[in-house]
Amino acid sequence: MSSNDEEANRLSARAARYARVGVNVGGVAARIAGSRLLGGQDGNAAALGRALGGLKGPLMKVAQMMATIPDVLPPEYAEELQKLQSNAPPMGAAFVRRRMQAELGTDWRARFHDFDLKPAAAASLGQVHRATSLDGRPLACKLQYPDMASAVEADLSQLNVLFALHRRMDPAIDTQEIAREIGARVREELDYRREAKNAALYAHMLEGVDEIRVPGVRPELSTGRLLTLDWLDGRHLLSFKGEDQETRNRIATAMFRAWWLPFIRHGVIHGDPHLGNYTIFTEGDQARGVNLLDYGCVRIFPPNFVAGVVDLYEGLRTDDMSRIVHAYETWGFKGLRKDLIDVLNIWARFIYGPLLDDRVRTIADGVSPATYGRREAFTVHQALKQKGPVRVPREFVFMDRAAIGLGGVFLHLDARLNFFRLFNDAIGDAFDVAGVAARQSRALAAAGLTD
Repeated sequence: MSSNDEEANRLSARAARYARVGVNVGGVAARIAGSRLLGGQDGNAAALGRALGGLKGPLMKVAQMMATIPDVLPPEYAEELQKLQSNAPPMGAAFVRRRMQAELGTDWRARFHDFDLKPAAAASLGQVHRATSLDGRPLACKLQYPDMASAVEADLSQLNVLFALHRRMDPAIDTQEIAREIGARVREELDYRREAKNAALYAHMLEGVDEIRVPGVRPELSTGRLLTLDWLDGRHLLSFKGEDQETRNRIATAMFRAWWLPFIRHGVIHGDPHLGNYTIFTEGDQARGVNLLDYGCVRIFPPNFVAGVVDLYEGLRTDDMSRIVHAYETWGFKGLRKDLIDVLNIWARFIYGPLLDDRVRTIADGVSPATYGRREAFTVHQALKQKGPVRVPREFVFMDRAAIGLGGVFLHLDARLNFFRLFNDAIGDAFDVAGVAARQSRALAAAGLTD
């Protein structure tokens, strides 16, 4: 079989999967609705997993994203979605050549010293190739799969079906804003020019922070669907699980600073906590810090939102109810009553708990990693079924998701740190929302992200 035939078959198979997933999701949605009406729902979560599992494309990315946001889906569905792997079938060499020619022109090979046509990694929206620049530097070239924009729109429409079903059947949380936020972020991930600017933004925000490395961008080798960055060598984070406590603590501290410093000082977070987005760089045999590799899912917040995070922290720390209420209102929660605030505080005290505790501890503090957060999520869900529904503001979605993802890293490493001291060091002597606004404005301008 010729390479062109192989590529045609590959694309046909991909198109068939996209067509099939819509039918599968619709069928499972009907089955879930029917079983809810008749009582009982055994097997529905597994059926949903099977319906989605055949695609392994952008829908997988969004499904996994949903699974990491507490209480958006019932626990059995979240557990099933967590099993899915965003591992799209890679493009073959002939197709890569055509895609690179489309992005950089017919002379694209002359712009690299060498280019490996075999992907180093394949993900949900594209694949990464190793290359070497003309001046001999190692590069990472992320090449987007074809027709991803239409595929993402089709996938988001299917997810809207599931969200609408969830709102009808289990309306403890109104997911409309969550759906809009997920859609906006995934669409942004298709724009590699924006991702290049996000990487430049992080380079600016983390300048001088030696334990965090950000790859340089090669704009002359990048387009809207091709992103070329410097290649950063490193080891997978989980390969350090067996290292000594000091090493694991050092890595966890770098991860904490990589996430909290940009947020507290500039109002920016890296919203994708997937472990594949980080590697650990070493000097000799010693782990020294974190490589941040992917910048597709970056959320820029209004400075007032950051002020709300600090207000809620201080309100919980001093039991100042007026400051707690002000924080929720700053974030955009509507129609708050005391009983609803008490319910929201259950989750807030879980998220903020390690930051409020001035001692060295693990993130879970004696709770099994397998059940970390489940009791709180269950309690909140049951209470909101009686007192809700609550519409979650869209800005809250990725803040919460990233916090859970970061907690997962600390669990994997069994890190033992004083999170209170780390958080307060990030805030500094006095939090100043005007200072956040000024730093954010300068950073966005430096990265070319201003309108």
